[in-house]
Amino acid sequence: MTKLEQLINELCPEGVEYVNIGGVVNYEQPSKYIVKNTDYNDDYDIPVLTAGQSFILGYTNETENLYNASTENPVIIFDDFTAAFKWVDFPFKVKSSAMKMLTVDIKKTTLRYIFHVMSNISYSSNEHKRLWISIYSELQIPLPPLEIQSEIVRILDNFTEITAEITAEITARKKQYNYYRDKLLTFEEGEVEWKTLGDVGEFTYGYAAKAQDSGGARFIRISDINTNGKLIPTDAKFVDISEDNERFILKKNDLLMARTGATYGKTMIFEEDYPAIFAGFLIKLSFDKKIINPKYYWHFSQSELFWCQANRLVSGGGQPQFNANAVREVKIPIPYPNDPVKSLEEQNRIISILDKFDALTSSITEGLPREIELRQKQYEYYRDMLLSFPKEEVKE
Repeated sequence: MTKLEQLINELCPEGVEYVNIGGVVNYEQPSKYIVKNTDYNDDYDIPVLTAGQSFILGYTNETENLYNASTENPVIIFDDFTAAFKWVDFPFKVKSSAMKMLTVDIKKTTLRYIFHVMSNISYSSNEHKRLWISIYSELQIPLPPLEIQSEIVRILDNFTEITAEITAEITARKKQYNYYRDKLLTFEEGEVEWKTLGDVGEFTYGYAAKAQDSGGARFIRISDINTNGKLIPTDAKFVDISEDNERFILKKNDLLMARTGATYGKTMIFEEDYPAIFAGFLIKLSFDKKIINPKYYWHFSQSELFWCQANRLVSGGGQPQFNANAVREVKIPIPYPNDPVKSLEEQNRIISILDKFDALTSSITEGLPREIELRQKQYEYYRDMLLSFPKEEVKE
């Protein structure tokens, strides 16, 4: 028998008590911890947090009224509108009044146990209303004796620690990839000619249409480009193929660039083999393949050499615009410009090196992200199993 099984047989063989989560979890409103100035700067020290996917919105120099979380005194931050939450063990400020800070009654439970339990609650909301007091705090959770809670936490934390180590490895690999990408795209004087994209490319705006749930071609939108410049496979939308939109059909290794909004300049390489049509807020970049390998440009478009230019050329205002006129002004280094064969050979050499880093850091089917996906499934399997207690019958 495992230690956990022994504890269950000894301490709660007939099942465990179920309680409302609000009965063992305390909450604090965020009012005094809200950041006053949202002019963030990476040179500052204090993170500004959200419970959503982005987590760290930026850094502030405000040092008053911090929430002084630490490894000894952690906290769970909870978004009162979406039910998203995060574990925090360092000092921080928050952006929104929608946040709640959750701590626990230490006589009954531990914060880490509650964190794993909350991870096992499949609740989310699309309604714009406060959730904690009216709904979430009333959800029932199993509350075994503290010894059993501690053993469950020990088992589940083993999985999360492994995932954290792999995530740190990915971060290190990405830094390595960025370093080598910028180094490989830096040439000696005389080995390179900087050409504007207007000299070597053509630009086509996408098809303006309403996305459908089904159709003859996938409809690729700005939101379908992930942070690694690849196509997000989920949440696909479609359009029907017609005479009006045939010229917007993509071929393998075509390049698409977002031209507006927060993702302006982000470039995706289309690596799929099925019919797809690109939407109006995207621009297809077409290059003379005797001069530029599209994959070479794709790696360049993620480098500092590109983004320094893009950030300078983008139009200001409430909604950034990076249209074809601006794209034409971007310059790209063409190695050995007087020898087209040698130029493409050098581009292919650079592509070969950088593709290996890309596969390791961002591929879904190989490399470290695949390992994280497997570990996460393993964690979820054991979490669901370990937290599935029979409910203790109340004796009259």
